Amino acid sequence: MISTRLQDFLEQRGAAYTHTQHPLAYTAREVAHAEHVPPYEIAKTVVFVTDNGYSMAVVPGNRVLDLQELRAILGVQHLRLATEAELAQLFPDVELGAMPPFGTLYGMPVYVDSGLADQEEIVFNGGTHRDTIHMKFAEFQKLAEPMIVSFARVH
Repeated sequence: MISTRLQDFLEQRGAAYTHTQHPLAYTAREVAHAEHVPPYEIAKTVVFVTDNGYSMAVVPGNRVLDLQELRAILGVQHLRLATEAELAQLFPDVELGAMPPFGTLYGMPVYVDSGLADQEEIVFNGGTHRDTIHMKFAEFQKLAEPMIVSFARVH
């Protein structure tokens, strides 16, 4: 079952999406396999911290976040990934590592890699490691109002 917070958010905005369930999957590659979609359609949510607070970076499943590039784009000196303890505090209503890419639900800005913005449809965790949301990128963009920048690289 997707997180109540996410479900309420999507329903209140009349969002067009599909909810699917699959066997337990922790990595983007596992989710892509379980959902029968290419890894680049998976939207991975990575939480990071700067002097300005917490933010979300959303990258395609076949890429990794380039911290140096993101630091340069944001013009900050200090940037690090959030710890598991911080994630547990920030996202008490979802499973660790299964955060949906909607920063507005948690009071943080969202930065989306341009590689993901090129996809017609994206797939992301719905708050658990079994539930996913399929949504047109245009719909996601309307709801999340992310800043689209280029900060991911192929791993």
